[in-house]
Amino acid sequence: MTNMYTKWDRAALLEEVSLRVKKARFAHILRVEAKAIELAHKYAGDVEACQLAALLHDYAKDMPRSEVVKIQQAAHIDAEMLAFGSQIWHGPAGAYYAKETFGVTNQEVLDAIYQHTIGGEQMSLVSKIVFIADYIENGRDFPGVSEARELANQDLDAAVIYKIKQTLKHLVDREERIYPGTLTVYNQWMQKMED
Repeated sequence: MTNMYTKWDRAALLEEVSLRVKKARFAHILRVEAKAIELAHKYAGDVEACQLAALLHDYAKDMPRSEVVKIQQAAHIDAEMLAFGSQIWHGPAGAYYAKETFGVTNQEVLDAIYQHTIGGEQMSLVSKIVFIADYIENGRDFPGVSEARELANQDLDAAVIYKIKQTLKHLVDREERIYPGTLTVYNQWMQKMED
C-alpha cells in the first residue's frame, strides 16, 4: 500500500485490526485482501482502494452492540439495522471507524466497507470487488461457492446478483428474518437486469 487513502501503513493497520477482531476473522480478512487484489487486477479496479477496504471491512464485526449504539447516528446506522445484529450493522460501523480511526476519506473505500454486508442499490467497482471477495475468499466452503467463484471470473455483476440471491435463499431456508434493506438491494438489482 502506498498510503494514498490513509496515513496508516499496512503493518500498523494490521496490528490495530488484529486487536479488534478474533483470530479466525483476522485470517479471513487477509484472505479477502488477497482476493480483492486479484479481482482488482482482473477488472482494472483501484487495487489500493480495494485492498484497504478489504482490510477494514470486518473491523467492527466483533464489536459489542453497546459500542455500536454509541456511534449509531454518526455511523448512519438506523435502529432497525441494530435489531438484525452485527451481520448487518458491522458494515456501516466499519465505514465509520475507517473514517474516524484510520482517516479514510475516499468515498469509494468507505462505501465498499459500508455496503459489503448486503450490497447496495448503486455500487462502484470497488464495492463490487470487496462484496464478492468477502464471499468467495479461498477459505470459504459452502454450497454454491464454486459457482460464485466461476461467475466472479467471468462477470462481476453476475457474481453480485448471485450472492444477493443466495443470501436471500439462505435466510429463507433457515427461516430467519430478512433486513428490509436487503430486499431493496435485491429489487434494485433485478430492475437493472430488466433495463
